[in-house]
Amino acid sequence: MKALLRPLSCLLVTSTLVFGAKSKWHMADGPLMTRWAADVETHQPWPEYPRPQMERKDWMNLNGLWDYAILEKQNGLQGPFQGKILVPYPIESALSGVMKRIDENQVLVYHRTFRVPHGWNEKRVLLHFGAVDWETVVVVNGKRIGEHRGGYDPFTFDITDALTTNRAQQIEVSVFDPTEGGQPRGKQVRKPNGIWYTPSSGIWQTVWLEPVPRSYIADIKITPDVDGEALRVAVDAKGGEVVEAIAYSHGFEVGRVTGDPGKEFRVPVPKPRLWSPEKPYLYDLRINLLKGFVPRERKGDPKWGKNFRTVDSVSSYFAMRKVSLGKDANGITRPMLNGKFVFQVGPLDQGFWPDGLYTPPTDEAMVYDLEKTKDFGFNMTRKHVKVEPDRWYYYCDKMGLLVWQDMPSANNKTPEDKAEFERELKQLVATHYNHPCIYMWVVFNEGWGQYDTERLTHWVKEMDPSRLVDNATGWTDKKVGDVIDMHNYPGPGSPMPEANRAAVLGEFGGLGLGIDGHTWTQKTWGYQGMSDRAALTRRYVNLMRKAWALEKSPGLSAVVYTQITDVETECNGLMTYDREVVKPKERRVAEANRGHVPPEPKHTVLVPTSKEVPATWKYTPGKPADDWMKSQFDDSSWQQGPAGFGTKGTPGTAVRTEWTSGDIWLRRTFDLPPGKYDEAQLLVHHDEDAEIYINGALATKLSSFTVDYGDEGIRSRALNSLHAGTNVMAVHCRNTSGGQYIDVGLEKVGD
Repeated sequence: MKALLRPLSCLLVTSTLVFGAKSKWHMADGPLMTRWAADVETHQPWPEYPRPQMERKDWMNLNGLWDYAILEKQNGLQGPFQGKILVPYPIESALSGVMKRIDENQVLVYHRTFRVPHGWNEKRVLLHFGAVDWETVVVVNGKRIGEHRGGYDPFTFDITDALTTNRAQQIEVSVFDPTEGGQPRGKQVRKPNGIWYTPSSGIWQTVWLEPVPRSYIADIKITPDVDGEALRVAVDAKGGEVVEAIAYSHGFEVGRVTGDPGKEFRVPVPKPRLWSPEKPYLYDLRINLLKGFVPRERKGDPKWGKNFRTVDSVSSYFAMRKVSLGKDANGITRPMLNGKFVFQVGPLDQGFWPDGLYTPPTDEAMVYDLEKTKDFGFNMTRKHVKVEPDRWYYYCDKMGLLVWQDMPSANNKTPEDKAEFERELKQLVATHYNHPCIYMWVVFNEGWGQYDTERLTHWVKEMDPSRLVDNATGWTDKKVGDVIDMHNYPGPGSPMPEANRAAVLGEFGGLGLGIDGHTWTQKTWGYQGMSDRAALTRRYVNLMRKAWALEKSPGLSAVVYTQITDVETECNGLMTYDREVVKPKERRVAEANRGHVPPEPKHTVLVPTSKEVPATWKYTPGKPADDWMKSQFDDSSWQQGPAGFGTKGTPGTAVRTEWTSGDIWLRRTFDLPPGKYDEAQLLVHHDEDAEIYINGALATKLSSFTVDYGDEGIRSRALNSLHAGTNVMAVHCRNTSGGQYIDVGLEKVGD
């Protein structure tokens, strides 16, 4: 950690980098690409205005091709540039054109030139960065402008005094990203595997220039007051005498107030139209910075001029909505929106892309994810240990999607780590405070880097009393904050609501299904593997049926399903990682998410699993003959033992016969009475891959592992083979690492 928090000055020495790298840029060949990659414009990717809540008309986008070099820290910034990189895509991504990793002993250096438009000559010029991971030093025309630490928050430098009379201005950005240092980093690791993913180093959000007058609006803070029919406004201004705020609805003015910079004042919003997921109504807002304005109460004061003029102006928007805790008609503590309880159903959204990693390929691609989230019937999403570009929250505001915003996780092992975590946590709340979509802040995820939970939860609540705060989602609850939050895979489950805290399910589901041709790697995994898309749909509806039952008793208030898309090797998504395939039936998922689920069908056990009472199977750890699954196969030489088979400690299991080898083959006979079995399905708990046969026909093929028993559909040939009398079930299960288990049963669904 000492290396991580070394003085920034050692990052920058007199530069001897050779400008003007000649190498031709082309997109790298990534493991998986999205269709939007073809839309990326190299001259100016992400051309959209990056800050919708404080917009000026005049600006310059600096995205595009920059020179880059990866240099050893101990050598200083010396050496030639090595090629072109497409900003704002992280260097590890295919869309950057580089797709290289940097390590803790290296510095990533960017360079480009730009020209200041003639109309900016009398103005201050601000250089904005949406986000850079992690430690940044900026030099303009050889002059050190400033430095910044933090991988997720926007930052700005005034570069006016470094500009020259030359038309071409030089900008150089050096970035140090230790990835697995002590800083907040979410799920970024050097060796991705499982739930840990490829890092995103360097510039990963838009870089842009903005001209402002000498007196200008630096920031605004807006808080809706629904009960008081007003918008509370505070403006941070550099110079200026008075600020003016004007609220509009459909172009018509509804309120206008002037106030002092740096002080909060109230803009009236009579009979406010409330924002909700069903009706996400947004008001427009204009903030003006005035000089020479004479307020009524100050007429005659000689320090005020006779005339006024607008020296700076920004456009924004706001919503009137209220977040609170309350009791429902049954006295259960609930999260409220505008005084009403809304059962919140949303996906876990990790915000990774196969071609851009942390950076979506285009604005349209980012919008697609949010539109599909709404199409699935979700009214909320949990942004998981990552922060998005400001436009992402803007679209959530517009579409009416509630957001649970996680703080990106960190190790937090040293005092320096913790100080950095708290600095970036404060920035997270401050820089996203104005977005009405954000419903709740999540301080810690599953105990990762968890410390001083009580203090930090109260601190976040003090910073933002207008929203709920989750002290820790999953695992280590410290009995503070506004919710008690559990994780339960596949679930669902519910904690008990408390007098002052609502019960929420921060993660559940994880139904895994890899789709050939749409995976990051050949090997994929899920918390509970599904045999096909029909099984995934059926299982999802079953999970949501149980979730809505828990809403009634004991009083569950929200659920977060894992997850909206696959991420790298993890195939728990409702969509594939490239967003090309929607796995389950979208309509049925949407109906289930909105509570329109059919009653639980009748389940009749035909062949019980060994979860409660052991059943006897024949088994062998050695590879048998090729016809081992056939009904007539002679298994008399196989061993015999009670199921389930596996290693003790594997989640959700009932191990009665130890199995520790890589493979196991099982067989058993079972008798069925006369009847129809066209609605039969399997009950399976497997870790890992399994093939199940009925009367010699393949019934299902399962990948990855599960953590509990779940139903699986049966292929038609095997289903049609079920008959009155004696039948044969044969199973092959294979394990490569970790716990292992196999147990199978059969049931009939329906009357």
